Amino acid sequence: MAIRSFGHTTITLPELDEPGLYLSNVDSLDSSRGTVQDFAYGDADLRSLDLAETQLVTGRIAGIHAKRVELEAVNLHGVEITGSDLGSARWTEGKLTRVHIRDCKLMGASLDGLVLDDVLFEGCKFDFATFEKVRATGPVAFIGCVLTEATFTDCDLSDAVFTDCTLRLTEFGTGRYRNTDLRENDLSAIRGVANLAKVRIDPGQQSDLAEALVGELDITIGDD
Repeated sequence: MAIRSFGHTTITLPELDEPGLYLSNVDSLDSSRGTVQDFAYGDADLRSLDLAETQLVTGRIAGIHAKRVELEAVNLHGVEITGSDLGSARWTEGKLTRVHIRDCKLMGASLDGLVLDDVLFEGCKFDFATFEKVRATGPVAFIGCVLTEATFTDCDLSDAVFTDCTLRLTEFGTGRYRNTDLRENDLSAIRGVANLAKVRIDPGQQSDLAEALVGELDITIGDD
């Protein structure tokens, strides 16, 4: 397994090029058995991608462009997704384990009730996305991601890591953020500062949070 470390967090990712592992090309991620395993799927322009009650185990998804994505109770284990545009995907009630999502667009996506364990989001665009009741039960990292006006509501992101991310007007709503690592980010334009109890920041970011709080409370600063 490939291992990557970010701050205090170490993530175990799928190793899909290990000797003895062969990924079979598939034309669809749908299966009558409910499980697709040891697969490679990609380079497809789709009108829609609809999956429900499906297990995707040990595989690579690349170059997918889908206008409509509906995923319900779809679990991923040992899967890599790269260079794909999943647009305003709706993904509810799934579990992601040892998953690497890299250079993907999920702008306006709705992620609801997902459970994340050993998951790395790298170089992804989540502008205007909503994360609701998303739980990190293991290591999770957002590295170099754009989360402009994204919203986190009732999430448990304890011990998650955000590094080199664009967090402009990103809203951290009610939830759990204990030891969430927000170092190496500009925090001056985030929302929901009051909900970020017990997060981890650098000393220089204290002024960022103060600026964010002033903006959020619409405080006017002046001599008059």
